[in-house]
Amino acid sequence: MQKLIDALDKNGYYIWDDFMSATQVEQLKSCLPENWKQACIGRNDDVTRIESIRSDKIHWLASNLGEPVQVFLNQMENIRHEVNQHFYLGLFEYEAHFAKYEEGDFYKKHLDCFRGNENRRLTTVFYMNDSWTEEDGGELVVYDLDDNVIAKLPPKSGRLFVFLSEQFPHEVLPTNKQRFSIAGWFRINGVKDNVLDIAR
Repeated sequence: MQKLIDALDKNGYYIWDDFMSATQVEQLKSCLPENWKQACIGRNDDVTRIESIRSDKIHWLASNLGEPVQVFLNQMENIRHEVNQHFYLGLFEYEAHFAKYEEGDFYKKHLDCFRGNENRRLTTVFYMNDSWTEEDGGELVVYDLDDNVIAKLPPKSGRLFVFLSEQFPHEVLPTNKQRFSIAGWFRINGVKDNVLDIAR
């Protein structure tokens, strides 16, 4: 955990390989749902489905999806606690979803915080893809705010990528085979139009 804290302090992001064991990843994959929803962009009343921007499908995480999901959420809670202790970000809750990319799916470059309601502060992306090769595509490309590429990450099984949501635009390149991940966000308490904006 200290490597995560040090990297966030120095660079604003951390690549945590082998965050979960191969056995834990397989247990998580056993919780993948049968029913998926087409992913959208935006939040609450501003949600829009634009397949020219993203074409993946999602399913929101909840502890009732199985014990492996609860184990994952517990690990995210440990990260939330440690980050709050060191950086005083006031991270209040965590929301996440499974993401499924079929062959040809992608997600164009974007930031994870929504304009006018920037309460996502720390993003996590966890990968569940065995034996991924360069020919499989589907890399996560991460930029700085000056549009320089700072990382190009294959969706390697067991890898967790953690980064400051407001600092790093990113995109998922088209994948050449089915690709699974968990995308998540640590959020502060946000209020919009006098209504508390809480996660699901």
